[in-house]
Amino acid sequence: MNPLSPPKYDAILLVAFGGPERPADVIPFLENVLRGRNVPRDRMMEVAEHYYHFGGVSPINQQMRELVALLEAELRERGPRLPVYWGNRNWAPMLGDTVRKMRDDGVRRAAAFVMSAYSSYSGCRQYLEDIARARETAGVGAPEIDKLRLFFNHPGFIEPVADRVRAALAKLPNASLVYTAHSVPVSMAATSQYEAQLKEACRLVSEKLERRDWRLVYQSRSGPPSQPWLGPDIGEYLRGLPASGAREVVVAPIGFISDHMEVLYDLDTEASALCRELGLHFVRAATVGNDPAFVSMIRELVLERMRELPPRWLGNGGPSRDACEPDCCAPPRRPIR
Repeated sequence: MNPLSPPKYDAILLVAFGGPERPADVIPFLENVLRGRNVPRDRMMEVAEHYYHFGGVSPINQQMRELVALLEAELRERGPRLPVYWGNRNWAPMLGDTVRKMRDDGVRRAAAFVMSAYSSYSGCRQYLEDIARARETAGVGAPEIDKLRLFFNHPGFIEPVADRVRAALAKLPNASLVYTAHSVPVSMAATSQYEAQLKEACRLVSEKLERRDWRLVYQSRSGPPSQPWLGPDIGEYLRGLPASGAREVVVAPIGFISDHMEVLYDLDTEASALCRELGLHFVRAATVGNDPAFVSMIRELVLERMRELPPRWLGNGGPSRDACEPDCCAPPRRPIR
């Protein structure tokens, strides 16, 4: 195949993190997530309680089922008429099983949309490794799979985020505006554009809201105290707000596409309780979820890679690259003990 010719896809693959769907799934799911990582079992059991608090069910898989159906409807109406598959990193449907099914269905080449807007090892390169491992597991006849570019500055992401933050601010017009994202080790951030892309997404959303006063903070760190992670932590930041005269806060989880457990527990449960303790009125902006503009964006990104649509982006940085550079998004260095 001529490397300069546009790719011809016969399927779209949605790739997600995955989540448990009943209490019995929680521990095996977390063991999958933490495999190869030096996380104490006590910490894993603490996180398990977050899932049990919600009946052992993460909302991610149901959100993905709905996304598959919506994307299929979008493709039927507007084309291209391609089948949609879905595979997870950590829980059923596992990515390896999905790629085997694609092989058995005769899929030769697929465009993969990963549910992560930003670069980092866990949000970008690790998914490339997951895809490569799944293809290896499928063996002879496994389809070629091209990961689509990051979308942190695409209008189909930024505009729905702005709509949701605007709706939250309508409830608390004088609120401090705080964006949150999952913290990562500083060593992981150093090998990617994670921080820069998050700040640009915050800036683009705030620009649409005509807000210059905003702050990006981080949440849900899970590493040992000896390992530096991105900060400030949301709890630390919220504790400092009353001293500045703030009485209201809108928290926008811009680092998350849908209501992960980190949103439901770390924000809606823990951060909300902390705000009550501090006397702060708290509203959490909704995540993008399956907004129609987001669904349409996936179709656009496929057609963009097929060179049937020009790329779209907001801001001055241009669209992200189709593939990581060889030295981009490297695994984080393990702390020395």
